[in-house]
Amino acid sequence: MGDLLSWLFSFFLLVAVLGTILYQLMCLADLEYDYVNPYDSASRINRVVVPEFALQGALCFLHLVTGHWLMFLICLPYLYYNIKVYTDRCHLVDVTEIFNQLPWDKRVRLYKLGYLVILLAFSIFWMVWSIVDE
Repeated sequence: MGDLLSWLFSFFLLVAVLGTILYQLMCLADLEYDYVNPYDSASRINRVVVPEFALQGALCFLHLVTGHWLMFLICLPYLYYNIKVYTDRCHLVDVTEIFNQLPWDKRVRLYKLGYLVILLAFSIFWMVWSIVDE
């Protein structure tokens, strides 16, 4: 039963991270189509970047503690990227450069979204496997 609870918690953490990535993509799309100004878009995105990093770190730590080594190894490159971006202080969107960085930021977030969808599929598979196994 504990294994199922850890997979459920992992699922909800993944959905939360996916939600933050989708919110950031929506803010960038609104900026691209000129629905919001650059300051509002940058402040909205910057408000959810650090919680996204924290949620993903908690997800990776959860897999490490519960002994799901394969999922931990799959989560590790994304965690490394987040730590690298945070330590280089490139994690926040600059208001003055947001239009120049818009295609790059959208591409990075789309790659993150694809990576997280694959991770979500693995998580759902292992959750179902643990239900069937019990």
